[in-house]
Amino acid sequence: MKLFFLLVVLLLPIKAAANDIELSGLVIDRTISRFGKDFMFYYSGYWRDMPATEGVSVVIYEQVYPQAGTFLWVEMNQQRVYQTYFGRRYNNVKDMAEQAILRSINELANIQASMLLGEQDQEIF
Repeated sequence: MKLFFLLVVLLLPIKAAANDIELSGLVIDRTISRFGKDFMFYYSGYWRDMPATEGVSVVIYEQVYPQAGTFLWVEMNQQRVYQTYFGRRYNNVKDMAEQAILRSINELANIQASMLLGEQDQEIF
């Protein structure tokens, strides 16, 4: 009986501590090129300033085409919310990151509204 009580007392705090750890509101970088890394820098800076991003994960992907440029897209909760194309030469990456964050704000508002209303399905495009 003492062994059972000791075992329950020892394992109970471990289970409670495991429930406290939660990763959300992440911005994951899957970019390769200099343009992608710059885009990620500006986008994540804007994302950090936004409130209520808990439970929303953002992934920034990039596909490089050697002779043509770069195709970049942003996904929130596994749904594409923004996509753009960078040429091989100079691009205004900061403006593109601002456009992406504005679309992300709109999608974040849609996600929060659907959570409040209890809806599950979301269409973006």
